[in-house]
Amino acid sequence: MYSLLLTIIYLAFVSLGLPDSLVGSGWPVMHEDLGVPVSFAGIITMIIAGGTIVSSLLSERLTRRFGAGLVTAVSVGLTAGALLGFSVSDAFWMLCLWAVPFGLGAGAVDAALNNYVALHYAARHMNWLHSFWGVGASISPFIMGWALSSGAGWSTGYQVVGLIQVALTAVLLLSLPLWGRAALRRRQDTEENGEEALDDGHVPLAHALRIPGVPLMLVAFFAYCALESTSFLWASTYLVQHRGVAPETAATFGALFLLGMTGGRFLAGFFADRIGDRPLIRGGFTVVGLGVAMMLLPVGAGNDLLALAGLVVAGLGCAPVYPAIIHSTPTNFGRDNSQAIIGIQMAAAYTGSTFAPPLFGVLGSWAGMWLFPLFVGVLAVLGLLMSERLNRQVAQRTG
Repeated sequence: MYSLLLTIIYLAFVSLGLPDSLVGSGWPVMHEDLGVPVSFAGIITMIIAGGTIVSSLLSERLTRRFGAGLVTAVSVGLTAGALLGFSVSDAFWMLCLWAVPFGLGAGAVDAALNNYVALHYAARHMNWLHSFWGVGASISPFIMGWALSSGAGWSTGYQVVGLIQVALTAVLLLSLPLWGRAALRRRQDTEENGEEALDDGHVPLAHALRIPGVPLMLVAFFAYCALESTSFLWASTYLVQHRGVAPETAATFGALFLLGMTGGRFLAGFFADRIGDRPLIRGGFTVVGLGVAMMLLPVGAGNDLLALAGLVVAGLGCAPVYPAIIHSTPTNFGRDNSQAIIGIQMAAAYTGSTFAPPLFGVLGSWAGMWLFPLFVGVLAVLGLLMSERLNRQVAQRTG
């Protein structure tokens, strides 16, 4: 039963990643068809991010009221409806309208699933599940590329991914009895082992924020997601404009950052249980710092070889940080508080990934793209310092 449910959760994580790359991969054609400036993509992503932040903060109430299974199914269904809405949109205002359920669905399912896995599964599964998110995020640009190259148009790309999400919604709805049986079995195991059951009471946002260490963790998570999203958006531009790398080479290594993250999470799953969450977080931020240093050093063939390798190393360093922070939440702050805190974590994550890239865009336009590795390096140091302070605080509280 647990194995079948875990398989369904893996599919749900693929569905989480599928929509994330669609706007970016289709927008060069979409903005021309809709007659809007290319910069209007930022409006769409801001609306989506706003929805994810709101639903992340509400996820604790929703999950306690309806259960992780139903929240996941309905959230994926919302995302599916939004994608199909995108596929029939012929005006920019329609995209803005459909972006609302797009964001609301993404935030709720992210928080509900992450907390469920953090509570009930080992660290290796958290890494592998987030690796499957990368699989979904890597598949959707190929779908959009096929739709555009075949002449079917960007709307077909959204339609195909939307129909995949509809099928996943159906699977999740059919699996609801399985979630219920798994919850019943866990309650029985808890009683038999004499363990304390989870408290079903609501944890208010203000109370969660006052728990010692939560602000430190939120800053660390904000910093990580900010450096990840900034690297996604600006790494290729940095390589082209500052290091003189050919655009096609920069695009390839920009993609390798995501692939390095996905592959790194898969590999981390094999030793995550033995190493533990804290060393994974510490090591991940440290390896990101190593990658940044490699990007800063002007050595290599044509002064770019080490910079290209450094980008891949930074992607590998990013791999275990996000899953380990999430998985350590019940241990650091208590199982009863984890759903509320993970919801706040998701809000911090989306805030960082939304506002950091445009902030760097302003800084890079003002001072130059040479700032990119320094910007990422500062975020990595901030994340490492906050996570280490959290570790000391937790050790003092529990020791």
